[in-house]
Amino acid sequence: MKTLVWLRHDLRLEDNPALYRAGELAEGVVAVYQLCTEYIERHTIAPARLDFIRRHLQILAPQLAKRNIPLVVARVDHAADIPQQLLQIAQQHACTQLFFNAEYPFDELQRDRAVAEVCREQGMIVKRFHDRVIVPPGMLRNGQGEPYKVFTAFKKKWLQTVMPLRLHPLSAPLKQPAGDAIESPDIDAVFKPFPQRDLHQQWPAGEVEARRRLQRFIEQDLHDYQTERDFPAQEGTSTLSPYLAVGAISPRQCAAAVLAANNGEWDTGSDGVRCWLGEIIWREFYQHVVVDYPWVCKHQALQRHTEAFPWSKDHEAFQAWCDGRTGIPLVDAAMLQLKATGWMHNRLRMVVAMFLTKNLQIDWRLGERYFMSQLIDGDFAANNGGWQWSASTGTDAAPYFRIFNPVSQSERFDPDGEFIRTYLPILKHLSNKQIHRPPPTQGYPLPIVDLAESRKNTIALFSNLGAA
Repeated sequence: MKTLVWLRHDLRLEDNPALYRAGELAEGVVAVYQLCTEYIERHTIAPARLDFIRRHLQILAPQLAKRNIPLVVARVDHAADIPQQLLQIAQQHACTQLFFNAEYPFDELQRDRAVAEVCREQGMIVKRFHDRVIVPPGMLRNGQGEPYKVFTAFKKKWLQTVMPLRLHPLSAPLKQPAGDAIESPDIDAVFKPFPQRDLHQQWPAGEVEARRRLQRFIEQDLHDYQTERDFPAQEGTSTLSPYLAVGAISPRQCAAAVLAANNGEWDTGSDGVRCWLGEIIWREFYQHVVVDYPWVCKHQALQRHTEAFPWSKDHEAFQAWCDGRTGIPLVDAAMLQLKATGWMHNRLRMVVAMFLTKNLQIDWRLGERYFMSQLIDGDFAANNGGWQWSASTGTDAAPYFRIFNPVSQSERFDPDGEFIRTYLPILKHLSNKQIHRPPPTQGYPLPIVDLAESRKNTIALFSNLGAA
């Protein structure tokens, strides 16, 4: 039985369960990737991310061909047409099975159910696997049988589940029997109608590059991660988030490699290892949240009582935030980093999100959407979870009275102003003390909001909402 493997956010050969299990059968495999116009527009997929996906497919196609696995890359305009197009591709290649790795946001779950129904109606065997997480959603429940809303409790249960296991990432799929000559897909033609932004120098594509970055991080930065990760001017993070987002590397591969550097220990040994594994678990937590609380996928706050918060409609302030013109140097440098690189340091994501929601009192959904339109590592679950945490509307959210002061954050995590000077050269002449609170400077705006007054006002507004 020939198998069609439907690729989405799993653009790699190694540790790809759907691809591996299909290859095990050694009866022929065809891979397919669909680019959906409606999804790109609805989910505001960043041009940098689209280009990153395109470059990964260009690397993956010849790798699959060496294993006698053709890759079909197709464009589909409407999400509703995805099932029928997949069925047609399966029939064209005489595939009687469809294998794919699960995706968890609401739209994707609905799409996958529709695909499975259409294919099964035509007598196809459909199998779903899990590769986006180590522990699939639905497996972890508290003592009352309910999903978790608090990360610390989720993490404890997650570790109890995973620690007895041995993480064995899968190898690449077996080479398949030779068939017809494999034609190279015209990937550029499929992607051509959509805006793309080439950041290949900063973000080379491919699973080899992803594994190289992981190895470099383990050798150079892992064991100091807990002390270095919050300083944006330093290379203290793994920079693996874009590769995890497109599936060039799996969380299981990451965890297995890091554990190997810590003698296989999850909860003892290197502080850096335990801290970084905690970030992997945070990523898993948010994947579970979108399944357990599906309304967060529908532009709704997880804590529904916070929908009553009177968000500001100040479009000029929002645009100033987007453009890095708020007059708060760390916020502006972070937003300019996002524009320049398609990526932002994690500490800064929290700082700029709190500034937008707590100081400017602008709806977190606007920030969430803007991030997705810019991020090369855009992942709905992680982005939504992070924004709702910062806005105090989500699961395990920061208490509404916890509001980062961006100037204090700047003085603490960029004390010499090195990061600020990188993205705001207009301030490079200032002293290390002045650069966090610049005097009136030609060409640089004054602060657009009073940090102390806006903080006080936001706390008052949240306190009036009451509890859920």
